[in-house]
Amino acid sequence: MAEVKMWWDVKNKRLKHTAPPPPPPVTWRPEGEEDPAASLAAARPEFGEHGGVNLSIENSITFTVMEAETMSKMFEGELGPEQDFFIYSRHFNPTVMALGRQMAALEGTEAAYCTSSGMAAISSVLLQLVSSGGHIVASRTLYGGTHALLSHFLPRVCNITTSFVDVKDHAKVRDAMVKDKTKVLYFETVANPTLTVANIPELSRMAHEKGVTVVVDNTFSPMIISPTRLGADVVVHSCSKFISGRADIIAGAVCGSKKLVNSMMDLHQGTLMLLGPTMNAKVASELSQRVPHLALRMKEHSHRALVFAQRMKNLGLKVIYPGLKDHPDHHLLSSIANKDYGYGGVLCIDMGTEERANRLMNLLQNHTHFGLLAVSLGYFETLMSCSGSSTSSEMNVEEKELAGISPGLIRMSVGYVGTLEQKWSQLEKALLKMNI
Repeated sequence: MAEVKMWWDVKNKRLKHTAPPPPPPVTWRPEGEEDPAASLAAARPEFGEHGGVNLSIENSITFTVMEAETMSKMFEGELGPEQDFFIYSRHFNPTVMALGRQMAALEGTEAAYCTSSGMAAISSVLLQLVSSGGHIVASRTLYGGTHALLSHFLPRVCNITTSFVDVKDHAKVRDAMVKDKTKVLYFETVANPTLTVANIPELSRMAHEKGVTVVVDNTFSPMIISPTRLGADVVVHSCSKFISGRADIIAGAVCGSKKLVNSMMDLHQGTLMLLGPTMNAKVASELSQRVPHLALRMKEHSHRALVFAQRMKNLGLKVIYPGLKDHPDHHLLSSIANKDYGYGGVLCIDMGTEERANRLMNLLQNHTHFGLLAVSLGYFETLMSCSGSSTSSEMNVEEKELAGISPGLIRMSVGYVGTLEQKWSQLEKALLKMNI
């Protein structure tokens, strides 16, 4: 392994602060390391400026060159980040690029670009892939913000329309995609909040037959499912959730081909370059230190969610969790999931009415201290919200009915603080108070 030190690049007459670039990062190997944790471990190591085991934070927004002629070459594209030449941090930043390599390794893609939020990742990808007058086919069950983007913002501002369909009905998905007009098929790996599971291999096959790009939101199932290995083209994440794990960072990521990422960074036509959803280097540094233990966290989230789901089901509650054998997508998820990561850290309880849902959540937070009444997911504490009146409130009544979102649906992101039996006791006490 190369020694880490400051060194003078004789050829380009430039002082550098790291070792000469190591070999290119290892990307996904379908016949080799199929475990995302193994792929992460095999990726290019990143050192601190003075040999530190942690990545240095490059918080400069602009970068020096030793000769004026070098700058013009950088703007003409002759020299760039791959040769360790940087212009401006809205374009590329070394620390953010290092996190991007981790995300690419995690998802098994050629490249990744990290953004200021999950919605920034989603909107930038869609605007890059779909021009004015274009068409998107999307799942009718999506995060409320994404649904609003597709149903209200893009048609008004960009003349981009979307057909919402049940992605479980493959015939309707196929019919909705119009060859040479539909540019993107968009869905969530595990739908928010209903936890229906998309058949990524089949949906990707149908889309590719019509020349349609498949974009998948994998926020609910990092490590658990690898969409590009199953046929998807692009994976987006809200890194604010499980990848962060601490509910203290807003961030996103786009994982895909080098061609896509480079097009999004184009000086004249790139959405990431021109719209500027830049990730701060300090945020990238924070996240880069959390990705390595994502596998351990996901396993514990999944383990506790499964135990709680099974026990609540035995008490007679209407529990929705793909890890339960009677969930309609249990066998599908089992067949496409990576081994040993479980079925996810989110479960749902359908209490029938919003009133009953609110009563239970009040008991769980304010009396038994099981969890917190808050949106988002992936936190080490359990987070609970009534989806229909919170994270899916952008949808109207009819849209929520079509998406299968009941007024009393509680989305519960299961945390891992305390002992499992301690937390179950708190959950059980609240259920007993509800006379369940």
